[in-house]
Amino acid sequence: MRGRSDKKHKKDGSGSPISEKQMTAFLETARSLGTSLCDAEGLELVHVEYQREPGGRVLRLYIDKPGGGVTLEDCVAVSRQMGDLLDINLAVDLPYRLEVSSPGELRPLGKREDFIQFAGRQVEIRTHRPIDNRKKFKGELLGIDGDTVNMMVEGNLAAIPFGEIIRARLGK
Repeated sequence: MRGRSDKKHKKDGSGSPISEKQMTAFLETARSLGTSLCDAEGLELVHVEYQREPGGRVLRLYIDKPGGGVTLEDCVAVSRQMGDLLDINLAVDLPYRLEVSSPGELRPLGKREDFIQFAGRQVEIRTHRPIDNRKKFKGELLGIDGDTVNMMVEGNLAAIPFGEIIRARLGK
């Protein structure tokens, strides 16, 4: 990773179970605040994720700079400001450790535009439910048509509903 900044917020532990509603509200708030902040700083918010890891729950923002790479200073600036924005604007009190990072060469794909921009590249996609008897896909991204992400996997066309995607990343 080219740049990364960690900042602890709230309590950093697994805490009590988190409902789907709480997690959705938390992610929507983080995504909205992160998008506004990155736009103001001339950056792109690539992806936001909230997950349990060995050290506790992590809220991770991947940022990029159009036309050039993200620096450590960019990550630190976004982390400081984002931490303050979250402290003020969060409606739910969930544990997290904030990480701001560059997307790196295994860039997450989360927006529809990503599936257009990176057509022709190798990708790895995981889905909620099996599609054609599989939940993991690795192959060439062909693009997105409406709500369907198309890719070539082992010589076969795979049509994956956008809403079924749990995780998508550029592959090697």
